[in-house]
Amino acid sequence: MEPALLVSTDQPICSAPTPLTIPNPHEIRAEPVAEPPDQPIAIYDRFDQNNLFDVSIRSALVLPAMKTGMTLEQLRIFVGVAEREHMTKAAESLNVTQSAASAAIAALESRYGVALFHRVGRGIELTEAGREFLEEARGVLGSVASAELTLSQLGGLTRGTLRLVASHTIAGYWLPRHLAAFRERHPRLTVEVAVANTQQSAKRVLNGMAELGFVEGAVEHPALERWPLAQDRMVLVSRIPAEDLGEDWLGKARWILREPGSGTRSTFEEILRQRGKRIEDLDVALTLPSNESVRTAVEAGAGIAVLPELVVARALSTGALHTIPLPLPERTFSALLHRERRVSQAAKALLDLIQDSHP
Repeated sequence: MEPALLVSTDQPICSAPTPLTIPNPHEIRAEPVAEPPDQPIAIYDRFDQNNLFDVSIRSALVLPAMKTGMTLEQLRIFVGVAEREHMTKAAESLNVTQSAASAAIAALESRYGVALFHRVGRGIELTEAGREFLEEARGVLGSVASAELTLSQLGGLTRGTLRLVASHTIAGYWLPRHLAAFRERHPRLTVEVAVANTQQSAKRVLNGMAELGFVEGAVEHPALERWPLAQDRMVLVSRIPAEDLGEDWLGKARWILREPGSGTRSTFEEILRQRGKRIEDLDVALTLPSNESVRTAVEAGAGIAVLPELVVARALSTGALHTIPLPLPERTFSALLHRERRVSQAAKALLDLIQDSHP
């Protein structure tokens, strides 16, 4: 940046009734300054004994080069595009035009000289710099959401947004009835629910993208607090009824599993550890990203699976699936909260409602 110029003189600009005096140009000095002063321009007015107006410039006049930093809207658009890796879908979701979304990304890349996305054919992919910046951007937006939350609380529970994240089982089978009851009590509150596996849900609570999380898997993080809410029963299911599994059934059976990081997967891994087994000891036919896809694969005869009873209750009642006798431990549905963030009145109200329904 070119250094700003400091122009100063104690010569009067005008004085009356004496004749106008033009300062000697050699007496005006220009000095570079590193930073602009707090008060760039100071003009002092004074009256002499004859009440004649006299003005002198007593301090510096600084003309710094102005730059505009990144905006929250640019961060919001960047996170939206990064999470979808698709400009048009992100623009539609954020309710902005595609050209506005493209311009926001281009402005960030141009200002800081960093490529945030690879342009691959018609698609886009995050660069390594983009992936690192994504975490920071999410954190900033999380802090902004916390600030908005503080202001919205001034109106109590009459308005505001409660952002939740829930694991697949909870979001699909357990949480909706509680949200329906919550809506009846607080119709002017908006509730947004993201669906992710247990580890991804914990991450969203950590970075502030969700105030409250609901998970069934094990989560151990010093910044997160878990509140037990309800119990969930797991069952071993198959398309064909089976009574006697034998001693070595674990290794002989074909298994359908959830992906690593899901609560259902972590529960099953703990069951195996208790029996002295590992995933590597099993014949795994398929690994699928949702409980519904696992259930459908079992119904098609692709293998057996351990699933939440909530997920397979209807299939068991119609005979599409059958339980295999095996004692399995219950698991706990828990709420996740960030220890260092204040809990909103809306989140407290939802937790109170849920706890009242599960005494």
